[in-house]
Amino acid sequence: MTMPYDDVVLGRRSIRGYLQKPVPKALIEEILTLAMRAPSSMNTQPWNFTVITGAELDKIRAGNTERNLAGVPHSREFRIGKAFEGQHRQRQVDVAKQLFAAMGIAREDTEARQDWVLRGFRQFDAPVCIIITYDRELADSDDTAFDCGAVTTALVHAAWSRGLGAVINSQGIMQSPVVREHAGIADDQVIMKAVAMGWPDDSFPANAVVSHRKSVADAARFVGFDGA
Repeated sequence: MTMPYDDVVLGRRSIRGYLQKPVPKALIEEILTLAMRAPSSMNTQPWNFTVITGAELDKIRAGNTERNLAGVPHSREFRIGKAFEGQHRQRQVDVAKQLFAAMGIAREDTEARQDWVLRGFRQFDAPVCIIITYDRELADSDDTAFDCGAVTTALVHAAWSRGLGAVINSQGIMQSPVVREHAGIADDQVIMKAVAMGWPDDSFPANAVVSHRKSVADAARFVGFDGA
């Protein structure tokens, strides 16, 4: 049964806990087919996907974790920008508080907090990881990043409509040499984002968290419309 679009958008959540249940390749192909209907600047379609599971994904998890614990600086390829400040930092803190409260992680529990961080480097122990890359020859165009964002949004919505959960993340690609080695990503690609994907574990408390959102009144201005 097809899920109504409103139900997909309003019901989707970032899933950080997964059942250890394989995801059929055919289902991922179906989801990618839907996602790739996303618009792109002048039809450039700069995106590519590397879908990883099994032993190779385990190697990426292990390599990411090892380098992170060893204090190896990140080697993220897509620009990271400066640390969030002001209202943007506050939103980041607010969702972290929601997640820690759901998981019962106390502020002073440094071990549990570190384990939470490491979950991200392990791709949240999801059975599938999708690495989004874009063609390096388009790297100077801001439209390229915009287009990859559009296809990634379409990807997580398409997954949700088929019963799969996902979370877009950067931790899984922070150590790009590890990802390139085990995923076999070509040099003509820039690694942008990762999407952890799988069947949601409904018993995992953080999966119930719905982040607070700005209202339309806060985010939008209407110009030239009649009435209030």
